[in-house]
Amino acid sequence: MRSLINRFLQLESASGLLLITAAVIALIVNNSSLSPWYVSFLDVPVAVQISDLLIAKPLLLWINDGLMALFFLLIGLEVKREVFQGQLSKPSQIILPATAAVGGMLVPALIYWFINRDNPATLAGWAIPTATDIAFALGVLALLGKRVPVSLKLFLMTLAIIDDLGAIIIIALFYSGALSSLALSLAGACLLVLLGMNRLGVKRLAPYLIVGLVLWVCVLKSGIHATLAGVMLAMFIPLRGRDDKTASPLITLEHALHPWVAYAILPLFAFANAGVSLVGVTAQSFIHSVPLGVAIGLVLGKTVGVFGLTWVAIKLRLASLPAGANWGQVFGVAILCGIGFTMSLFVGSLAFPSGVSEYAGEDRMGILTGSFFAALIGYAVTAAASRQRDPATATP
Repeated sequence: MRSLINRFLQLESASGLLLITAAVIALIVNNSSLSPWYVSFLDVPVAVQISDLLIAKPLLLWINDGLMALFFLLIGLEVKREVFQGQLSKPSQIILPATAAVGGMLVPALIYWFINRDNPATLAGWAIPTATDIAFALGVLALLGKRVPVSLKLFLMTLAIIDDLGAIIIIALFYSGALSSLALSLAGACLLVLLGMNRLGVKRLAPYLIVGLVLWVCVLKSGIHATLAGVMLAMFIPLRGRDDKTASPLITLEHALHPWVAYAILPLFAFANAGVSLVGVTAQSFIHSVPLGVAIGLVLGKTVGVFGLTWVAIKLRLASLPAGANWGQVFGVAILCGIGFTMSLFVGSLAFPSGVSEYAGEDRMGILTGSFFAALIGYAVTAAASRQRDPATATP
């Protein structure tokens, strides 16, 4: 289990650095002479047709609806493994990160709502600052090396996984379109097939992935966001093999997916979604209610929510500080949770669809600004706190 956690942390850290690189390249490209190429690339029409079934979308939506379904599949696999075997398997291990995650979702949403309360159209973005980008956050934390205890990295990892689970629920409840009863019925039939294979003891991955592909098409056509099909499929992938000597299908699939998601899918998503055009952008643009609500929600909201409820949980003796960590490091990690990036960009694309909402793209300025300052300040605070010789610092 320890080697599995170390491998996870290494992959996420490297992915975080790639995300930074992809985002910077996208910003440079879309604000240079290559901008028409960038826009045309994302608008390339891609269609798949089988008889009367047609799926036709621009490349950007294939990335956001298709490839990101694999990202959500990976999240689902990680959550299931953690619930049955890992950091979420014991209530004592869940209390602190779960409490912090709730605060980290609630406070940013309230801040965004307060800033945008007078404009019903912009209120759709309330969930954008509730997200934490685990790859980006762990990537920044990794820059501090062994100065940061593993327990603190596990705290951040578990918090972010619970945060992702919260984001999945939010997307399912608040960002689904008009529903198709036929497509929903077919999706339900796919879930019954997956359940039946579970009950019959099917351990091969291929049948699950084939049904999962059909499930993705049904969910895509149903009005529920297509990426949720990945989470649904993950819940039915068997955790145990045929016997103790047989590899776990879930862990096998997780290991196979993780490098592709970390090194290809997420950087491609970042490249496709972070290319904010700065043409016509002024200082006034950053104080518009959407980017302002997102940025303050990420930097201030996440810090107050995560650190505040962590402090409350420990003061009430519901949990204790991560082993070897001090309050300054926990405060620094709380700030790092304000790096929303991947999931924030994803939720932003649902809240303000390109070509549909007049506020499309404005959330990206807030996401990039908020994530940048959260990364910078969080790193500085955690680095300063990690220089202390005695981790058992006084209570704030």
